[in-house]
Amino acid sequence: MDVIAAVAAGGGGPSAIGVVRVSGPGCFSVCARVFRAGNGKAFEELEPRKMVLGEMLDREGRVLDRGLAVRFPGPRSYTGEDSAEFHCHGSPVVLRELLAALFAAGAVSGTPARQAGPGEFTKRAFLNGRLDLTQAEAVVDLIDAETAAAARNAAAQLDGGLRRRLEPVQEALLDITSRFYAVVDYPDEDIEDVRPEEAAAALREADRSLTALLDGCRRGQVLKRGVRTAIVGLPNAGKSSLLNALAGYDRAIVTDVPGTTRDTVEESVLCGGVLLRLIDTAGLRETEDQVERLGVERSRRAMETADLILLVEDGAVEPDAIDEDIAEELDLQEAVVLTGKPWIYIASKRDLSGILKTAVRSLDGKAGPAASVSLSAVTGEGMEELEQAVAALFPAGDPAEAGSLLTDQRQEEAAGRAREAVRRARAALEEGMTPDAVLTDAEEALEAIGELTGRTAREEIVSRIFSRFCVGK
Repeated sequence: MDVIAAVAAGGGGPSAIGVVRVSGPGCFSVCARVFRAGNGKAFEELEPRKMVLGEMLDREGRVLDRGLAVRFPGPRSYTGEDSAEFHCHGSPVVLRELLAALFAAGAVSGTPARQAGPGEFTKRAFLNGRLDLTQAEAVVDLIDAETAAAARNAAAQLDGGLRRRLEPVQEALLDITSRFYAVVDYPDEDIEDVRPEEAAAALREADRSLTALLDGCRRGQVLKRGVRTAIVGLPNAGKSSLLNALAGYDRAIVTDVPGTTRDTVEESVLCGGVLLRLIDTAGLRETEDQVERLGVERSRRAMETADLILLVEDGAVEPDAIDEDIAEELDLQEAVVLTGKPWIYIASKRDLSGILKTAVRSLDGKAGPAASVSLSAVTGEGMEELEQAVAALFPAGDPAEAGSLLTDQRQEEAAGRAREAVRRARAALEEGMTPDAVLTDAEEALEAIGELTGRTAREEIVSRIFSRFCVGK
C-alpha cells in the first residue's frame, strides 16, 4: 500500500489544535523531512506512541509551526501499518501547508504520499484485521452520535460488542459444517458424526441469538437516526409553539393567525432522552389558498413517513366545539389512527384552559393514543409528562445491550438472512432430510454472518460503507 495523508482534525476553520495523520509503509522517511524533533533524534528513532515536541517544516525546509509528533509502528497502530500524527495549531493555512510538505517530501524520498480518501485510514484498519466491519461502522456512528446513549452504544460496538454476540453463532455453525465435511472427506478416519440432537440444539441456540439481535434492531436504529416525528393538528392548535418549546428557541413563526405555517419545519431535539426529528406541519384543513394547500399535502406525507405522530389540539377550546370542528373538516384523529403509527394526544395551551382537556373522542374501537398529555408550551407545564410518554414508547433498553444493537439496514438485512437460513436448516433436520440439505443452509447462514462482520463482505459493500466517512478517518 502507498503512503496516505490527510487533515484529521481542524482545517474547516481556525481552531486551537489541528491534526494531520499519515499512514503506509515507508511513511517514517516522509515524516522525517517535515519534522525536526526538539531532542535531536531522527524521526525513525523517536519512542513509539510518545508525543515529542519539535518543529514542523514547510516544503522549503522553513519552520512552519511548533507542535507535537507521535510515531506508531505497525502492526500496533490504528491502521495496522506504520503511521504517524502531527499535532499543531489549528490554522487551516498551517494544516494545508504541512500536508503539502508531506506530499513534496514523499516525492523527494522516493516514497510517494497522496491525499487519503474518505474513511481510508479506517478501511486499512479493516483490511489489515485491526477492526471487523461492525467495528468500522461503529467509528462513523461514534463520530455522528447525537445523544450520549448513541455514543455509548457505538463505543461498545467499536470495542467488539456485536462481534462477541455473533461469535458463538459462528462457532456453532462452523462446528456443524466442519464435522460434516470431515466425515465425508475422511471416511476411513474415526471421526464422530454430527448427532442430530446436538445439531438441533446448536441451531435452536443460533436462532435464539439472531432473533434477540433482530429484536433490538429498532432500538439501535432509534439510537442512530432518531425518531421521525410529525406534529399535526388543525390550524392554530399550538403545533409551532410546541416545536419551539422542545427546541428551546423560536424555530418556527408563531402568530394568532390560522395557517401561519405553510411548509414543513424540521428540527432535531432530545425529548425524554430520545432524539426526535421533529416535523412541524401546516394545519390540516380544507383551503382555497394554493400555497397553503401544498403545505397541507406535505403534512399528510409527513404523517405517512413518520415513526411517531404528536396530535395537537387546542386545549383552551371546549371539547364539544373542537370535536365538531374536526368532524366538519378532516376527522384528524381518525386520519392519524389510520396511519397505524404510534401517536400521542396533546391538549395544548394549558395555561389558558380551566378544563385541562386530555380526553379524546371515541374511535370506534380503533387504536387510541399511546398517551394523552395536557401541556403549555409557554409555561412548560406538562412538558415533563410528554418526555415520559416519549421515553416509554422508545425505551433505552438494558445497558448490557450496548454495543450489540444492530444500527443500520445492512446489518439488519444480513442478520435476517442468517436467521432464515438457520431456520431452514432446523426444518430440514426436523423433517429428516439428508445432511447435505442441512449443510447447505448452515453454510448460507455463515456466509450472511460473515458479510455482517466483513469476513465475507463483497468489495462493493465495503466501499459503500467507507464512503460514509470523513476524510482523515
